[in-house]
Amino acid sequence: MNAPSLAPISLVIVDDSEVVRAGLTALLGSSGLLDVKGEAGTVAEGLAAVAKHQPDVVLLDIRLPDGTGFDACHQICQSYANTKVLILTSVEDEEMIDNAIRAGAHGYLLKEVNARALIQAVLDVHAGKSILDPVITARVLKLVRSQVSSTRNLLDGLSRQENRVLERIAEGRTNKEVAQDLGLAEKTVKNYLSTVFEKLHVTRRTQAAALYVKSQSDHNK
Repeated sequence: MNAPSLAPISLVIVDDSEVVRAGLTALLGSSGLLDVKGEAGTVAEGLAAVAKHQPDVVLLDIRLPDGTGFDACHQICQSYANTKVLILTSVEDEEMIDNAIRAGAHGYLLKEVNARALIQAVLDVHAGKSILDPVITARVLKLVRSQVSSTRNLLDGLSRQENRVLERIAEGRTNKEVAQDLGLAEKTVKNYLSTVFEKLHVTRRTQAAALYVKSQSDHNK
């Protein structure tokens, strides 16, 4: 597990189950790496908690009594650029996964995840990585296959440097790590990614990474 930073990562937990919220608060708070600043059981309460605490990461369930986690996720991502959203749910439905990615979620985990993996996922999301539950990865690839007829043709349109950046993003590296590896400025990496997203007709790192993984799989067949 990563070494703790100078200050714990601040969290807000949004889940309609009081028992789940209490369990997560106790579990995550005991790690010494994370600080749960607030919790909520509805979209409205969740947005209010995020506005009040402006946390580093929001743990967000999909099914809430006054709306969906996607509504909350979209508003959080639009209003708080420095706050990452990690979906934590029991739902594996492909449409839900697609909606989460489109809403701007930085990760998607199932509630069956163990404590250590959940804590690491929060740390990784805060560091700028995109996190997908292993069970979910195959479903994301299936979505990509259904949405894009020829992945290889899309990737052929990328420059050599754009491919190098995408390859490292697919490995789960942050923009800073990619920049250090390729000897580029972090801003330059962001610019490359913007171009890659435009060429691949995607809006999220997880979508671009899934396309790259699929292209490599097809190439090796």
